Amino acid sequence: MSDKKAQTRERILQAASAALVQRGPAEPSVGEVMGAAGLTVGGFYAHFESKDALMLEAFSQLLAQRRASIDDMDAQLTGEERRALVAAFYLSRKHRDSTAKACPIPATVGEMGRLPDAFRDVLNEHVELMAAQLAASPEDTDKALADMALMVGGLALARALGPGELSDRVLRAAKSAIR
Repeated sequence: MSDKKAQTRERILQAASAALVQRGPAEPSVGEVMGAAGLTVGGFYAHFESKDALMLEAFSQLLAQRRASIDDMDAQLTGEERRALVAAFYLSRKHRDSTAKACPIPATVGEMGRLPDAFRDVLNEHVELMAAQLAASPEDTDKALADMALMVGGLALARALGPGELSDRVLRAAKSAIR
């Protein structure tokens, strides 16, 4: 793939990622994503075979970025310390209000039943890998899964409420429950 084509593909993926974080993978149209990337719809199929293929790649890429940030953490941290650090960022106003490179799970989980099975496969793999990263031991994995569920649910509710005092309280309450 040429450098120019690769750069264009990356612009499309960035626009798709921002749309996915804000509204999930089903709602944004190809035209909307291409417009946000500064491109016309006509060039879309030179880069992706379908909208689902684009959104699946964006979803997978965003989740991989989340796991990479965990890999960058100090390996000496306990599972509890690791989860507390992740929660401090994940359940922050900055992350709640982010429009790009934020977690796409809250905007996607409600649509899973209408999406191709590949989305569920990517999510399953991500949850398994992330739980292993956040657990101090195999015995700690269920606690990591519970904390992940609390983080995703807390962020989803805070985003649904929008910026404001109640939303901020949800973030603080969820963060304080991660132990």
